[in-house]
Amino acid sequence: MNPKLLELATRHGALKARIDEQRRTLARHSVPLEAALARGDTVLKGVDWLKHHPAAVGVAVFVAVVARPRRAWRWARRGLFLWRGWQAIRSSLVGAR
Repeated sequence: MNPKLLELATRHGALKARIDEQRRTLARHSVPLEAALARGDTVLKGVDWLKHHPAAVGVAVFVAVVARPRRAWRWARRGLFLWRGWQAIRSSLVGAR
């Protein structure tokens, strides 16, 4: 066999082995992210459910206001604060592009 081809085949095998090891290392290091990503998926499913069931959200808000108006007002203020903060962050990120 041609020595140059033999050298290329050897290098190719070494590179494939190195790639396999890097993939195994990456898989090992990404295990902790799986739980966080699964939680994110759960949250997104909940948000999707809320988007498709606005009447249920309205009923829950009504019940909260009737049952505990002071607590509902406090949560509404917190929600408004979070929403305005998110809007500011989002607009600064979009403006930075």
